[in-house]
Amino acid sequence: MIIYKTLEEIELMRQSALIVSKTLGMLAKEIKVGVTPKYLDKIAEQFIRDHKAIPGFLGLYGCPSTLLTSVNDQVVHGLPTERPLQDGDIISVDCGAVLNGFYGDHAYTFAVGEVAADVLQLLEVTKKSLYLGIEQAKAGNRVGDIGFAIQTYCESFGYGVVRELVGHGLGRTLHEEPNVPNYGRRGQGKNIKDGMTLAIEPMVNMGTHKIKKLKDGWTISTADGRPSAHFEHDIAVVNGEPVFLSTFDYVEDALGIPRSTPTQAAIPTL
Repeated sequence: MIIYKTLEEIELMRQSALIVSKTLGMLAKEIKVGVTPKYLDKIAEQFIRDHKAIPGFLGLYGCPSTLLTSVNDQVVHGLPTERPLQDGDIISVDCGAVLNGFYGDHAYTFAVGEVAADVLQLLEVTKKSLYLGIEQAKAGNRVGDIGFAIQTYCESFGYGVVRELVGHGLGRTLHEEPNVPNYGRRGQGKNIKDGMTLAIEPMVNMGTHKIKKLKDGWTISTADGRPSAHFEHDIAVVNGEPVFLSTFDYVEDALGIPRSTPTQAAIPTL
């Protein structure tokens, strides 16, 4: 069952999402050669708690960490380790927080040091595909329109779009209906309506779309060992249009790169 949110609930969800956005912005300043994902996990937990929120992943489904940190060929759900980041790595940082009873869930893939041009292109394409998918999250469309936009753009570069892992509804629990695949057909899937709140998150591989789970029971990696990228935003459908609840502004300001998240519209009040 899809749980539609009121405007007041959507505003509370924005506050939750922005805690995660700010956490990622803080981490952006720390991600560099020699830093360990374990250290990033420690400071992320402290930052979230300092902002009167609760780490959203820690303890959920038995998750042992605040962050999920996926390096290079790891797609998602990587557990933070003591392995220092190396020049040329990429790292997806997925983070959740609970504030006012609602979840924020948000991810960004960072380049570490000097990263190969073809890997940087993978990041750029995956990030753009996220926005192309979000553009389709408007009333009158269907969930398949989101996946179709992401899939066709990414596959035009020869990339593999992960099938087994998908975006999802978001609210008082981390995973709500509907599932939001990053592939699909136009006009297929659940109807998109006002009050929907979604976490849209392309997971895109440089090579095959096929994946495998590692022995830790959490980490998902590409089947062919080639790099993978992951970007995620939280959005709500308001007055028929997608409204951003999360933002990459804090990350991009920290990295000194142009902002990509459109200016956030004010959520109307009743």
